[in-house]
Amino acid sequence: MLAEIARDRPDPAESTSGPSQREYQRIALGIEYDGSDFLGWQRLSHGPTVQAAVESALTAVAAEPIAVVCAGRTDSGVHGQCQVVHFDSHAQRSERAWVMGGNANLPPTVAVRWARPVAPDFHARYAARARRYRYQIVNRPSRPALQRRFAAWEARPLDADAMHRAAQALLGEHDFSAFRTAACQAAHPIRRVHAIRVQRDHEWVTIDIEANAFLHHMVRNIVGSLVPIGRHEQAPTWLAELLAARDRSRAGPTAPAAGLTFIGPRYPVTWGLPAEVSLAATASD
Repeated sequence: MLAEIARDRPDPAESTSGPSQREYQRIALGIEYDGSDFLGWQRLSHGPTVQAAVESALTAVAAEPIAVVCAGRTDSGVHGQCQVVHFDSHAQRSERAWVMGGNANLPPTVAVRWARPVAPDFHARYAARARRYRYQIVNRPSRPALQRRFAAWEARPLDADAMHRAAQALLGEHDFSAFRTAACQAAHPIRRVHAIRVQRDHEWVTIDIEANAFLHHMVRNIVGSLVPIGRHEQAPTWLAELLAARDRSRAGPTAPAAGLTFIGPRYPVTWGLPAEVSLAATASD
């Protein structure tokens, strides 16, 4: 989504107009959201989006129009644990005021976690050095009720160890055309995967993946190809074969959106952002 997060198309919010840029203060926010009831992050004219909700809330706090730029756009039904955005404002507000005021004007499914003043050249998308996603599957015979908004369901047993072995073929820089939707607007399909891990904890199977950026539906398409390996319908070597073939039609289906959460971006520690989105704090991961 970057598209699982950020697509390469420019966002109209990325340039701030005004009488004098020197009068603006740039603020970064960490945003958490349940994406179940939204049509994705990006502002749309025909339905609710997370960006529209955030901008409306911040506009109320600032008493002036606010446009935000995110680290990476998520699709309909996808969640965010710590989406990072930046915006410029004339309004002089404390970090607490941005957080508390923003949350007072947001729906219950969206929350501001933190606010930080940042340098004028900070850019939520372009300053990020990596992005992280997590996909969760409830793996049991009966469908989930409590977890249905935040996890996919697979009734047949999954071999998480086989899925993990297969996934290691994705490490490094590759052409990910096999896992790219036809609607992807990225300029090219080359991405670098820094880490990928599949593990089981009782009935939960979790796939964690970190890359420099992602193509549209890239994570969900990777998961859709890992599941047949977990069912022993395909050998662990199948994922490497798909990657090399660069043919989306040969790969597995797109996994459901509900299981996917954008954990957040990673930035150089020099930007002074919280540890959860700073590279230095997690260098030993």
